[in-house]
Amino acid sequence: MMQTAIKVEQMSKSYDNLLVVDKISLSVKRGTVFGLLGANGAGKSTTIECILGTKKADNGTISVLGCDPKKDRRRLFQNVGVQFQEGDYQPEIKVSELCGETACLYETPADWRKLCEQFDIGNKIGHAVKSLSGGERQRLFIVLALIPAPEVVFLDELTTGLDAKARRDVWKILSGLKDNGLTIFLTSHFMDEVEALCDAICILKKGKTVFYGTVEQAKAVSGCDNFEDAYLALSGEEVTEE
Repeated sequence: MMQTAIKVEQMSKSYDNLLVVDKISLSVKRGTVFGLLGANGAGKSTTIECILGTKKADNGTISVLGCDPKKDRRRLFQNVGVQFQEGDYQPEIKVSELCGETACLYETPADWRKLCEQFDIGNKIGHAVKSLSGGERQRLFIVLALIPAPEVVFLDELTTGLDAKARRDVWKILSGLKDNGLTIFLTSHFMDEVEALCDAICILKKGKTVFYGTVEQAKAVSGCDNFEDAYLALSGEEVTEE
């Protein structure tokens, strides 16, 4: 039986009496890609922060690789990678310096030079991060998330700023990593990306789960042949014609 990498049960989180995440439950199997979807403000970021333990949920239980993310932060740090849309780095730091410093934080890091080559920024390792294009910087952030050689990686809008070929190249690499056992938890506003990568998805609307299942099930439930149409209908983002 396939093991569970992430399990969340009845998790809620409020800020100043405003309920942001409302009794969310989800389960992510090892070696799969899971997509957390929803409009801006739907509760995706708060959900991920609670799963990672950077914020404390008000209610519910959370397990990542069998660990409590608040109590077992040191162990999880060595086995979980995180890529955010933006990074706060020294303006002049070089790609090689940033990758090297990141690798020093982990007991058994991946070869960051090989990762840079894999993500087509191998010729940029001597350059300052600030000199990279948006797409190159985005690929660098993915490399940084993979340097821990993680069992689980969280990817936030992973292909924002990439052209069509680069996006598909990244998809191919991530599919290969999944085949080798990596568990991928991603958020994305690109529904073609979700359809290409995700084994299961959860759609949030105002902090509540409005759909949980596969892409094909989402299309069936919504009555839409196109997944983007299905997502818009289920998430409540569908625009009606005046």
